[in-house]
Amino acid sequence: MNVLILGSGGREHAFAIKLLESKKINKLFVAPGNAGTDKIATNINIDATDFEAVKKITLENDIKMVVVGPEVPLVAGVHDFFLADEELKNIPVIGPKKDGALLEGSKDFSKQFMQKHGVPTARYQSFTKDNLQEGFAFLETLAPPFVLKADGLAAGKGVLILDSLEEAKTELEEMVSNQKFGAASTTVVIEEFLKGIELSVFVLTDGKSYKILPSAKDYKRIGEGDTGLNTGGMGAISPVPFADKAFLDKVEELVVKPTIAGLQKDGIDYRGFIFIGLMNDNGNPSVVEYNVRMGDPETEVVLPRIESDLFELFEGVANQNLSEKSFSVTDKTATTVMLVSGGYPEAYEKNKEITGFDTVEDSFVFHAGTIIKDGKVVTSGGRVIAVTSFGDTIEEALEKSYKSIDKIHFDKMNYRKDIGFDLV
Repeated sequence: MNVLILGSGGREHAFAIKLLESKKINKLFVAPGNAGTDKIATNINIDATDFEAVKKITLENDIKMVVVGPEVPLVAGVHDFFLADEELKNIPVIGPKKDGALLEGSKDFSKQFMQKHGVPTARYQSFTKDNLQEGFAFLETLAPPFVLKADGLAAGKGVLILDSLEEAKTELEEMVSNQKFGAASTTVVIEEFLKGIELSVFVLTDGKSYKILPSAKDYKRIGEGDTGLNTGGMGAISPVPFADKAFLDKVEELVVKPTIAGLQKDGIDYRGFIFIGLMNDNGNPSVVEYNVRMGDPETEVVLPRIESDLFELFEGVANQNLSEKSFSVTDKTATTVMLVSGGYPEAYEKNKEITGFDTVEDSFVFHAGTIIKDGKVVTSGGRVIAVTSFGDTIEEALEKSYKSIDKIHFDKMNYRKDIGFDLV
């Protein structure tokens, strides 16, 4: 069968590699894809949110399943678009419809959902410019640091964590009155700061049953020791050593089960991934946020650890018989280190030629911000390549990744040399 992946990052390259392990796939298409997917699949250069263009390539290439990588097409309703179209309605889409995608598309909706269904999370309230004074008053009831979140999608940049009450009040006003993050911050969620160690747990669900995928921890800051500006992610580790069976059992009972049951109670037919950002506070899980797709770079350590046929799992999601599908995960540790453009996450140059990646033998090389130009592979984004390795320990896996990185070169290449520093 022919399958289409929507997206262009390291996550989508990881999906492509994993799906091509299945004997059931005939041809794989990626839209728009990158230089890595170009080597193993057919890239089609369209915008993943141009649904008419997605329809055209789906019909032209006899696509029988669509896998959605990023959140924007899901929040915009790509799944609903397929269901509403006579020619597309029987083609399964892996990813929630618009109502389910609100778990990520609206922080306010997400917090209301957690509160309604008893999912442990931080105390919060939502504010707009119309009740700004109430927002100031609520900030005064909290202890620092203060957490402000733009309600809508803000490309990962809509969350502020501030130590000063005055600064928090100023930023709240900037967000709601002056639209600091555009329309995304028309409503702002203010919440209590959760203490503990952060990690992510990923769930694949067909709306009835679910499989809990490997846990992962990513590193967001550009600088070593978790300093400097936030990025889309500089690396990740799976499994997370402190997320032992006892903790993950708690996550399943207190978070996963009420989340799946809550979706059912609310009449939301959810088929796809739920990415649960968690805080582990002395062995007690609390939800920081939901995302409605796999994380990046977490996908680059989670998918390689799955031993099962990913396409068969997706068939289980589409046919709502996921519970019948076998699921197994390797005990090995996977680590990934992200190679980024100089200057990222601020201004950076593109079109830098990348060499040496094709000589790497001991690691997976997942392309993220790469394209082919004049026959050469060049940089096209801030996060360029993720280098993933297996080991019996975090140290062993990282050593392999860093040795592989020594073979890869592009002008002003930057990466963190301390991924996993807090876990070893």
